Amino acid sequence: MEQVVTLEDARRRIAELEKENGALREELESYKNRKLSGRQKHNAKWMAIYNDFVACYEDGMTMVEIAKRNHVSERTMYRYKAYYEEMQKADTTE
Repeated sequence: MEQVVTLEDARRRIAELEKENGALREELESYKNRKLSGRQKHNAKWMAIYNDFVACYEDGMTMVEIAKRNHVSERTMYRYKAYYEEMQKADTTE
């Protein structure tokens, strides 16, 4: 049982689909442009501060001094220290 589609019906359906496609593209752009919430683990800023932490920590600076130097909380420094120790442990087991 074939459905008979006239040229006008096809044009109407194409217009509906183009309108829907436009709305979906706008929605996609809003998702692309949204700001990701929360801490972005290991992005460029994180790595820069972490690398500075490693250099200072290995030179013997205290956590408070490193935190003030990088303008971050002491808790962040302890997170970096935990990550540093985890990486050191992984290096020794290999």
